[in-house]
Amino acid sequence: MRILLKLSGEALAGDKKTGFDEETVRKVALQVKELVDNGTQVGIVIGGGNFWRGRTSENIDRVKADQIGMLATIMNCIYVSEIFRSEGMMTNILTPFECGSFTKLFSKDRANKYFAHNMVVFFAGGTGHPYFSTDTGVVLRAIEVEADYILLAKAVDGVYDSDPAKNPNAKRYDVVSINDVIANNLQVVDMTASILARDNKVPMRVFALQEENSIIKAAKGEFNGTTVTTD
Repeated sequence: MRILLKLSGEALAGDKKTGFDEETVRKVALQVKELVDNGTQVGIVIGGGNFWRGRTSENIDRVKADQIGMLATIMNCIYVSEIFRSEGMMTNILTPFECGSFTKLFSKDRANKYFAHNMVVFFAGGTGHPYFSTDTGVVLRAIEVEADYILLAKAVDGVYDSDPAKNPNAKRYDVVSINDVIANNLQVVDMTASILARDNKVPMRVFALQEENSIIKAAKGEFNGTTVTTD
């Protein structure tokens, strides 16, 4: 099985909200190691929100703001990759543009070669273009490397019919179709990513990262969260 795990930058920061919380990242690493040791191929995309949210800035050109965000995701992947290595895993980082010796240039063949050698593959730098989020990046990479599932590790424990932080009566879906996600703007991922997932039939599992062994449970399909189907 091949999965693509999306982690938010904020989740890596823990309670600090910015930067890194090493203990949080180490817990993620130990879960991923268990999956890899049992034969699952794991790719990872990480957001950059623990360093930069360019869309909140009104004084910086959008293209430049998005470029800063791409670099934030690369910093996150370098850091997390090193924590993974300290736990005994082999890793590589792929980007859609050259970053000197920091990363390797993305290609499907290169990613497949790394997967075949039991490496955890980090897909950093988004799509390489402005105006596309890491949501779109993770769906795009999942399609390209033919992942079986996207695992979306979030701060909330699934997909709700309204914002649970604002509506105490919000209903969580155990299963929801991507068509309903789009029709009702449920914001599992952004609209561009949702349509890309629908058109290419990429299923997703949405869960709360902070729950015990949440990544392992989501990979096995035995989790407390929401399955987004492609029906």
